[in-house]
Amino acid sequence: MMSPALKIGVLLVQLGTPDSTRVGDVRRYLDQFLSDGRVLDMPAPFRWLLLKTVILPFRPRRSAKAYEKIWTERGSPLLFHSEDLAEKVADRLGGSYVVEVGMRYQNPSISSAVERLMEGGADRIVAVPLFPQYASAASGSASAEVHRVISERYNLPELTVVGDFFADPGFTSASSEIAKPLLDEFGADHVLFSYHGTPESQIRKGHESGDCLTAGCSDRITVVNRFCYRAQCHATTRALGEQLGLDEDTYSTSFQSRLAPKKWIEPYTDHVLPELHQAGVRRLAVMTPSFTIDCLETIEEIGMRGRQQWTDLGGDDLLLVPCVNSQPTWADAVADMVRARVVAPSMQ
Repeated sequence: MMSPALKIGVLLVQLGTPDSTRVGDVRRYLDQFLSDGRVLDMPAPFRWLLLKTVILPFRPRRSAKAYEKIWTERGSPLLFHSEDLAEKVADRLGGSYVVEVGMRYQNPSISSAVERLMEGGADRIVAVPLFPQYASAASGSASAEVHRVISERYNLPELTVVGDFFADPGFTSASSEIAKPLLDEFGADHVLFSYHGTPESQIRKGHESGDCLTAGCSDRITVVNRFCYRAQCHATTRALGEQLGLDEDTYSTSFQSRLAPKKWIEPYTDHVLPELHQAGVRRLAVMTPSFTIDCLETIEEIGMRGRQQWTDLGGDDLLLVPCVNSQPTWADAVADMVRARVVAPSMQ
């Protein structure tokens, strides 16, 4: 039996999702996710104590109810949008490539995705962590896991990992293409760019000078703050604000999804909403450009709880702008990122 022609394997990496909305499945997901030292950045004994005595006894049931609100006939939005994106990227790249989805936590695992790529004939792999801004808890953890999985193979394929793309024209153009017609129709008084938060301690640890939280650091990207998550978020906001033609006083940046009992980067999204209402904003649009695919943190946290908070404050309406998901322009951009890093083998 002839072996398949050698191909380039493309691994699209996302954070992860429970297998179902059952409490047990949600608990397993949270246990794996929050056991990662890059996520709960604290000494292992304290992390274990916090996880086993404070988080896991209570949070899985609450999270399961939240997942129930966003679950569809196809299951988790994070998973099926990722699968749709993989299919479209594969169509654009052609027969010299094989594309798979791997989740950092739970299923389909990175390990199983790598195995499928190798079985599909890949002799080298391009991994694309689908996180626009670099953060140790997301991009760093995903990249470390891909390297770990591949390092355990007897025959090691060549590996390339695509880095952050916080201001990549393909990403910002795809985001703007989705947002602009919706914003024009909605008539927003203000656009809030809400990013996933992270503890201040992680920002300081990953920053060359340790000064990222001081005034001015996020005004531009330099060699000093090249890997600063907060600075990259502000750079994304500036790029999108310019592409959307927004006046500087009509958009702002905030951070959502606080978890551990630490100080997280500010301003907090749920604190900004009352401030915007007090300032006279009534029709608020929210974009979530630290996510490429809609998930619990966008659909439920912003689209449901955030909208309810806005309504309770007296706001007229809140528009959640969808993520790029598997939009054709975004699939084009991902395919371009892959092509930029490899030369496809010639077809015989």
